[in-house]
Amino acid sequence: MSADKSPLNKKAEPTSWNFNLLSQNNLGGFGGMGEGIAIQLAKDGRRIAWLAHESAPKNFTGVDVSDPRNPKVIVQTELPNMFMRSNSLDLSGDILAVAYQTQKTGMKPAGLELFDVSMPEKPRSISFFDCSGEHSRGVHQLWFCDGEYVHMAAGAPDFKPSDPNDDQFYRCIDVRNPSKPVEVGRWWMPGTSVTDNVAPPPRHPLDKGYRAHNTNVYPQRPDRLYLCYIDGGLFVMDIADKANPKVISHWTNSPPYTGFMHTAVPLFDRNLMLVTDESTEDNALDWPKLIWMLDARDEQHLVPISTCPLPPVDAYKDRGGRFGAHNIHENVPVPSSFQSDQIVFGTFFNGGLRAYDISNAYQPKEIAAFVPPAPDNSSIGAIQLNDVYVDENQIVYTVDRFSGGLYILECEF
Repeated sequence: MSADKSPLNKKAEPTSWNFNLLSQNNLGGFGGMGEGIAIQLAKDGRRIAWLAHESAPKNFTGVDVSDPRNPKVIVQTELPNMFMRSNSLDLSGDILAVAYQTQKTGMKPAGLELFDVSMPEKPRSISFFDCSGEHSRGVHQLWFCDGEYVHMAAGAPDFKPSDPNDDQFYRCIDVRNPSKPVEVGRWWMPGTSVTDNVAPPPRHPLDKGYRAHNTNVYPQRPDRLYLCYIDGGLFVMDIADKANPKVISHWTNSPPYTGFMHTAVPLFDRNLMLVTDESTEDNALDWPKLIWMLDARDEQHLVPISTCPLPPVDAYKDRGGRFGAHNIHENVPVPSSFQSDQIVFGTFFNGGLRAYDISNAYQPKEIAAFVPPAPDNSSIGAIQLNDVYVDENQIVYTVDRFSGGLYILECEF
């Protein structure tokens, strides 16, 4: 690792430490990006980055990143309505799964759409799985890596939440016949449906909802679902019988923290787990939002043992927008993804992109940081790096939430 020291205690300013910026592309002026990045190894030898947009009018964008120093937009698709978003996508082979969420319940289209991207310039719709309903906004996030099942956080026409903020739960969709997706399993946190015979959970002060977010499943343990439930914490689920998911364990840090548990990534060979909370309030009003390290040697008794260090909050809280953890590279189980249980890459909104050495799980160390200047036309006057994906060559792709589009970097550690 580099012997350079991180500018941890310096006043917040643009910096690049142990990352080298190869290129940046504002995607034709539609550079407000969500939390979906996937890399396709196309049959013609090209490398295509598929990117989800934060909001309308764009659906998803395909970028030829075969030369990471010269990315080229090859296709950019439109959403059918301005009141919806496609914040999440995932790829298996040449099939792209895209999540559709509406601004309000009862709107359409809301659900999951599958696309054939074997000809990247001409995505072709294969099917649409409808998740709309009186109390549904559709799909917020999805996970699709094995070509067989889409695991997603979604509403449904037959689900009525006990509180309006609890409208999305875990759904498993069989897409082995991609032209006819079918639900094979579902689960929600007890108390979040009006049909439950237990009391609804107590509300958090910021109340972001007891609803599903990331729904990760890995080939090392295909019978396990690592389900983050926003204000409900983390659930490790047994999905050996997909029709009947069962809780193995539950871990939460809130209270006393402020909720919005986002992503869980197991590090199987080390009996560890990474868990992130998402910062959702400007000016760090929900501080601290962190990357947590859990001892997972006993999956029924998860124990927090450390967090990844961040700069002092006072250096960033007044810089504009959010500051704190959000997405991490998730060791996505596909050929185009970097796999590591020693290094963590994470996005921190106006805190930029950061990398950590976690070889000592009890003392994670920051080893790289990238905080670019505010992009042109930013509505908040600061970078808001939203998601990160690292390919098998350790090329790093990260995106800005409002206008900066795609940034491609190489590691210098």
